[in-house]
Amino acid sequence: MTRPLYVVKVGSATLDRGTVHTELAALVARGARLLLVAGGAVGIERHYAAIGRPMPELRLANGDAVRYCPPAEMTHLVDAYERVTLPAVEDGLRALGLDVFTAVAARGGLVTGRANRPLKTVGPEGRTRVVRDHRAGVPVEADTARLTALLEAYDVVCLSAPVRDRDGGAPLNVDADVLAAALSNALGADHLRLVTGTAGLLTDPSDPASTLPHAHQGEAARYAGGRMRQKVRAAEMALEGGSADIAVTGPHTLADPAGWTRFWRGSAPETDLTLLGRAVGVPSVSGDEHELAAYLVEWCTERGIDAKIDAAGNLVATKGAGDRGLLLLGHLDTVPHHWPAEWRGGELHGRGSVDAKGSLAAFLEVLATAEVPADGRLRVVGAVEEEISSSKGAFHARDHYPADAVVIGEPSGSDKLTLGYYGLFKLRVTARVDSGHSAGMDAVSAPDTLIRAVESIRASVLEQAPDALSALIDVRNETGRERHRAVGILNFRVPPGADLDALRTAALSHGDDAVEITVERATPGHSGGRTSSLVKVFTRAFGRAGIRPRFVVKKGTSDMNTLATTWRGVPMVAYGPGDSALDHTDEERIGAEEYRAARALLADAVARWFALPEGSR
Repeated sequence: MTRPLYVVKVGSATLDRGTVHTELAALVARGARLLLVAGGAVGIERHYAAIGRPMPELRLANGDAVRYCPPAEMTHLVDAYERVTLPAVEDGLRALGLDVFTAVAARGGLVTGRANRPLKTVGPEGRTRVVRDHRAGVPVEADTARLTALLEAYDVVCLSAPVRDRDGGAPLNVDADVLAAALSNALGADHLRLVTGTAGLLTDPSDPASTLPHAHQGEAARYAGGRMRQKVRAAEMALEGGSADIAVTGPHTLADPAGWTRFWRGSAPETDLTLLGRAVGVPSVSGDEHELAAYLVEWCTERGIDAKIDAAGNLVATKGAGDRGLLLLGHLDTVPHHWPAEWRGGELHGRGSVDAKGSLAAFLEVLATAEVPADGRLRVVGAVEEEISSSKGAFHARDHYPADAVVIGEPSGSDKLTLGYYGLFKLRVTARVDSGHSAGMDAVSAPDTLIRAVESIRASVLEQAPDALSALIDVRNETGRERHRAVGILNFRVPPGADLDALRTAALSHGDDAVEITVERATPGHSGGRTSSLVKVFTRAFGRAGIRPRFVVKKGTSDMNTLATTWRGVPMVAYGPGDSALDHTDEERIGAEEYRAARALLADAVARWFALPEGSR
C-alpha cells in the first residue's frame, strides 16, 4: 500500500492559528506524506520590526506594491524564515508529536529557480523606472531524490522561499503558492491544497458564503483579486504540469470540501458524464481513498442522499430504510500510477476509468434517480483496498451491510454479466541458507532454494486444482551476516469449488528448516449460476435493451469472493462498463456510450428487482 503525498501551502498568518496544525497532523495520522510550503508575509513583517529595519517596497504600474528584494535584503529575508516562520511551524507540529524537517528551499539547492526579467516600477515622483537588482524569480527544478528521502524520514517536511538561483548570486524570492505548485508537479503529488483566508475562491468578495465550488482551466481568474491571483496562477500551473487533485481551501477546512474551490482539468463532453470524469480525476490508489470518498459524500448530500464515510473508510450511500435490501458494492481504489484524466474523442482516459470508477459512478447515478419502495433499501458502498490483499472495505461491508442481493461493480462490458470469480490462494515463501561464497563447491543460494521450493509447491497445488493459474508476483533477496534470505509471493487463482484445505496441505508439505511457507490469503472462488432472481432481472433488462448477453466466470478475484465467504444463498453478480482487458494498464479508457449503456441497463435491472413480488428475490 502506497502512502499518498500531499503538498499543502499555508500562509504565515494561518500558521499562527493552532487549528491548522491539528488538520495537518490529521493528514499524517491518515498515512499521508506531507510536504508543507510555508508563506512568510507576517513572519517577515515581525522580523523587520524586531531588527528595526524598514521593509523596502516597489510600486508597480498597476498600483500594486511588492516587497523590494535587492541582494542586500535577501539575508534578512532568509533570517525572517529561519528565525520566525519555520521555528513556529516546528513548534506547532512537534507539540502534536510529529517529527518535522524545515528549511528554506535555497539551502543545499533543494529548489532552484531562475530570475525574473527586470521589473518596471513607478517611482515616488510618478516616473517609470526599470529595477534590475530585484531578486525575484520562479522555481524551475527540485531535488526530488533528496526531498523524497526526507519525506520518508520525517512526518512533515516544510520548505519556504527563497530558492537558489541557477545562475548564481543571492537567492531568489519566489511566491509560496507557485513554489507549492512546482513541488507538486516535480514530485508527482496526489493532492495539492492552497490554504487561504476565505472559504475557497469567492465569486463575490463581499459575501463570505459565495464560494465557487468548481473551476475548470481558465475559468477562475476572473474571480481572483489581490493575493488570490497567485493561488489561481498556482492552481493553473498544477493543472498544466501534474496530475494532483487541486483545491483552494478555506481557513481550517482542509477536511471540509464544502469550503473549497476544486480545480478540474477540462469539462466532460456532456453534463451526464461529469461525475464519471471527476471521480477519475481524483487520485485514489489503495490507501488514498479518503479524498474521493469525501467528494462522493458531498455529491450525494447535494442530491439529498444519506451518505457517510464509515469506520473502514468506505463510502456508504443509502436510499430507503425498508427490510428488503439490494447492495451495489463497488470500490474506490485503483492500482498505483495515475496520470491526468482527459476526455479524448468521446473516451475518458485515466487510471480507474475502467477498474472500477466507471462502475461506481454508474451505481451512484442510478441510486440518485432510483425510486425505492417503502419496504426497500438501495445501498451503494464504495469499498477501500479492493486492489490489495487486505480487502479491508469488503470485509467491513460483509460484516455491517447485509443485503438480499448484491451487484458487484467490476468491468466486464455493458453486454456481459459476470456470474462468478476464481478465488485467491496466496503464499509467502521464505528460503534461508547459511552465508557463504557463491563460488564454493556445490553452493546453493537463497534464491536457488526459493525457486526450487516454488516449483515444488506449484506442482503440488496444480495437482490438486489443475485449472488454477499461478504466478510468482514478487521476489526479494536479503544478504545477512550469518544467513541469506530470499522471499517470494506465490499467487494462485483457483476455480470455484477448489478445496482450499487440500491446497493448503499440499503447499505446506514443502516447508522445512530451510523453507518457511505462510498462507497470506485463502479466499475461495464463487459462482452463483444463472437461476437466481438477480440474474433474471438482468436478463430481462438486456432483452429490453436489445442485447443478447454473455455470461462469464472471470479468472480474477473481486469483493464478491469476500462476501461469499459468509453470505450463503445471497444472489450475487458483477456488472460494470468498460473493457476489462484495459484493467491495470496505462491504456485505461472508457467510452461515453459504453458508460451510458451500462448505467441505463443497471437502472432497469434495479427497478425490476424492487418490483419482484415478495418472496421471489
